[in-house]
Amino acid sequence: MKIKVGVIFGGETVEHEVSIITAVQAMEYMDLEKYEVIPIYISKDRIWYTGEMLKDMSVYRDFDNLKRYAKRVVLLKKDGRFCLQQTHGLFKSVVTDLDIAFPIVHGKGVEDGSLAGYLEMVGIPYVGPGILGASIGQDKVALKQILQANHLPVIDYTWFYDYEYVKNTDEILKKIDKLGYPVIVKPACLGSSIGITVAKTKKEIDTSIREALQYERKIIVEKVVPNLLEVDCAVLGNYEYQETSLVGEMITDNDFLTFDDKYLSSSKGKMSSSKGKMTNGKLSTTGFEIPASIDQALADKIYQTSIKAFRALNLTGVTRFDFLIDQKKKQIYINEPNTIPGCLSFFFFTPKGKEYTKLLDELINYAIRDYKAKDKKVTSFESNVLSTFQGGKGMKTKTGNIISK
Repeated sequence: MKIKVGVIFGGETVEHEVSIITAVQAMEYMDLEKYEVIPIYISKDRIWYTGEMLKDMSVYRDFDNLKRYAKRVVLLKKDGRFCLQQTHGLFKSVVTDLDIAFPIVHGKGVEDGSLAGYLEMVGIPYVGPGILGASIGQDKVALKQILQANHLPVIDYTWFYDYEYVKNTDEILKKIDKLGYPVIVKPACLGSSIGITVAKTKKEIDTSIREALQYERKIIVEKVVPNLLEVDCAVLGNYEYQETSLVGEMITDNDFLTFDDKYLSSSKGKMSSSKGKMTNGKLSTTGFEIPASIDQALADKIYQTSIKAFRALNLTGVTRFDFLIDQKKKQIYINEPNTIPGCLSFFFFTPKGKEYTKLLDELINYAIRDYKAKDKKVTSFESNVLSTFQGGKGMKTKTGNIISK
């Protein structure tokens, strides 16, 4: 019997379209001999849909006109099963049941632990990071604080909220001055390079901050690493076992890998079902060259640091870590994790012989294994304290005594 996998994607996020691209691609590569793949699309107005049509990328070019052909559903537990139930119509019939959920979402409102929290409440096994790992991975400030507490390398930074910038502009600018220009300004809780700019001088900083404030109320400003080389390393696993990919080197003509580099630039390799191009033993795809042109000692340091960060951040599934390298000092810094990365970072594992279909299979297996391990733990008690609860009068003990506030 096939395992029914509900692939959840979309959501009210500025990375909505990126999620669709990643999810449709992943559904194409799942092993259909093992899995029955059920698409679950969350529209920008937070309505959940299912239907075979949602596996076709062309549907999303004009979804408003086509969504009447998809079924509006809600995920719930009913009669001991995890189900997608219709929300419209006289009879709220079950469309299908599910064995496991596979969130392929990006950005605030979905990837940040929001969706993981809902899946935890329903009780369904799911692929990817839990609530804690997902939320930390989405907040660049909390992330750095936890990495620092675990003695992992991060670049110098400062952060603030939108109201603080209005009230204490001069004070915040002084803190940025201490970092030294150029600096990079980011919304604290977004991904895919959205809202990120580089301020090369003090004259540019206000414009950069206001650009970031369009997307997020919490802003982080980081010192730009000199002699910069940007590389990435993906980690696959759970709390017990971790496996690293090869290190990939970023390919871009910009100050950082932009949204266009990642998803729109045909010269850098579209995020599509393409596996990239092999040249002289290197894979070039989606803005990266794999393996990176760095010495083995530095690569080993990145592998070790990636695993330590994966564990420190309570992650599960596959996470791609972005690293900044000062090539002159050979000093590495963790930039940020992508806890549900675009393309699920399959192209980082391909040169190691792990094809996309196998990667997806292993992700599902990790989720099932973790679910079974958690299921063995005590999560509730059979005793019911409410059976002796007396409302405002307090609670009776076995001896008849009253316990009050």
